[in-house]
Amino acid sequence: MRKLSKGVFLILALVLQLQNYSAQVIEPNHTFNVELGLPNGFTNEPFKNVMQGLVNLSTYYQYDFKNQFTAGAGIRYGYFAINEFKVPKPVYGGMHSAGAFIKLGWEKFISDRFAIDLGVKVGYSKHYFDTDRNDSAGLNPIQINTIYIDPTLGLVLTVDEVSSYRLFFSYANYGFGFKPNMIGLETLGGYDPAEFNKVTGFLIVGFGYTFYFKSK
Repeated sequence: MRKLSKGVFLILALVLQLQNYSAQVIEPNHTFNVELGLPNGFTNEPFKNVMQGLVNLSTYYQYDFKNQFTAGAGIRYGYFAINEFKVPKPVYGGMHSAGAFIKLGWEKFISDRFAIDLGVKVGYSKHYFDTDRNDSAGLNPIQINTIYIDPTLGLVLTVDEVSSYRLFFSYANYGFGFKPNMIGLETLGGYDPAEFNKVTGFLIVGFGYTFYFKSK
């Protein structure tokens, strides 16, 4: 949390500093976006403790309408590794997650340098639990297919008339529970059975880059 606060403060400080420079007002039309974040398990306690988020990468095309509404489509990939200190027996591996999505949102430039991007990604995702125990049992990988919803907030800081960077926050709801057998175990122990049925969600914090193809 302390590191996150420092990151937000740095972004705001840069915004204030850049207001002293003249800049061309960006009125986006077609954009290409890349986002790289760190996912953290949320709501489902067993998943939150056992699975460590290492990366969440997405890339997408977006079209900005004149009324600030946006629409786009893209693909994503994420990976969670098993925390070997949180399982009763040695298990090595993790969960690969890949899918495609559409994004609907609203983006508003508050000034020449700063914009706010609010949106929601809705898509289809495949999750592969790839572990040594599943492999030895001939079950590798265990696959789960889900529809996911990912509300997102982006704080955008432009570099010039064709590019910008952003600090973003999102909460991805992936619509599946987490069971011990997914990673090759019979039980995890110490959890209320109801916890395993809770929908798995990820809180993602990261940075992104946008390239503006054309101004309106």
